[in-house]
Amino acid sequence: KCDYVVNELGFDACVDYRAAGADLFKEVRSAAPKGIDVYFENVGGAVWEAVWPLLNPFARVPVCGLIAQYNATGLPDGPNQVPALMRSVLSKRLTLRGFIVSDFADQHAAFLRDVSGWIRDGRLRYREDVAEGLENAPRTFLRLFRGENFGKLLVKVAE
Repeated sequence: KCDYVVNELGFDACVDYRAAGADLFKEVRSAAPKGIDVYFENVGGAVWEAVWPLLNPFARVPVCGLIAQYNATGLPDGPNQVPALMRSVLSKRLTLRGFIVSDFADQHAAFLRDVSGWIRDGRLRYREDVAEGLENAPRTFLRLFRGENFGKLLVKVAE
């Protein structure tokens, strides 16, 4: 996946959080030696914990998902990080904002028009990982949480 991100999509760096393990913070810091100005939060958990200390003053964090926490049945082990997070928000003047797609329903038509053009022009690229058959939906869904998909994971139920 990192090879695709760097060599196909043209990003400067990519960090495989699974391969980095305990060195995740060090790997992220190496990929962003000047710190981070914008971080699109879609994961939570260990990835957020590695990124958070590297946020520059006035960094912006759109929060769209927290997949690492979707299966949590209780609070995480360890100390309460909320006071330290709030101190960072204040001292670094961070902007965190939640995004839910339904908040932008009135822009759906413009989105389809714009994104369709960008895809046609090659300015926006994406990958899909398609499983065949509704009977495979549960197994496919579990692949998502294990990170076994490459791109948007879909289940094709019929032609």
